[in-house]
Amino acid sequence: MIRLLLCDDHRIVREGLKQILAETGDIEVAAECVNGPEVLEKVQTEIIDLVLLDIALPIQDGMEVLRLLKLRMPRLPVLMLSTYPEKQYAARCYRLGAAGYLNKSADIDQLTEAIRKTANGGIYVSPQSAESLAAQLSPALLNNKQMALHDTLSHREYQVFELIITGKGVKDIADQLALSPTTVSTYRSRILEKIGVTNDVGIAMYAVKHHLLTL
Repeated sequence: MIRLLLCDDHRIVREGLKQILAETGDIEVAAECVNGPEVLEKVQTEIIDLVLLDIALPIQDGMEVLRLLKLRMPRLPVLMLSTYPEKQYAARCYRLGAAGYLNKSADIDQLTEAIRKTANGGIYVSPQSAESLAAQLSPALLNNKQMALHDTLSHREYQVFELIITGKGVKDIADQLALSPTTVSTYRSRILEKIGVTNDVGIAMYAVKHHLLTL
C-alpha cells in the first residue's frame, strides 16, 4: 500500500482525489493538509511514502515547501500537482528535486501511474511536458550550469515577474493577483535583487535574454 500525504487548500479537490484513489486498492491517502507548514510538520509525524503537493498554497507556496522538503528529507518523493501548464513550472520543480509534475487536467490513469512510479523511486514525466522539458533541461545538464537566477524566484515572485515582463504596472498586478500594491512592490524588489537588475526594463531584458519573452 502506498501511503500518501495530500496537500491542497481546496477541500473539494482533496475529497475528489481521496475518492478516486480509494478505488485503486493500492494507494491510500494517509494524511492531508491545507498549507506548507502542515506538510513540513506531518512528514515528521506520519509514515508517508509520497507527498502529493499543490503549487498554489497559502502561507508558503508549494515550490518553497518542495525546496524545504528536499533539504530535510531528500529521499521522500514529492509529486507536484498544479493547474499551471507543465511548460511554465515543470522544469523549475524538477530542478528543485520533484519526482514528477502533473497538471490537474490529467486523467485518472496518468495520476495513478505517476503516484506508483514516483513512490517506487522513479521519475514521472508526462507526455505533455517531455519535449519541452528536454529542451529546457538538457543544455543545463550537459553544460553543468548552475540554476538560472529566475529559477530562484518563489512561486508568487515568479507570478509577479511574468506580469512585469508583459508590461503591467504595480496596481494592475495587485488587482490581478488580489494583493496589495505594497505587497507587489515588495515582491518586485525581491525580483530585482535576485536577478541582478535595477528596474522593469532590466527585468524585461533579462526575460528576453533567457527566452522567457519574445519581442
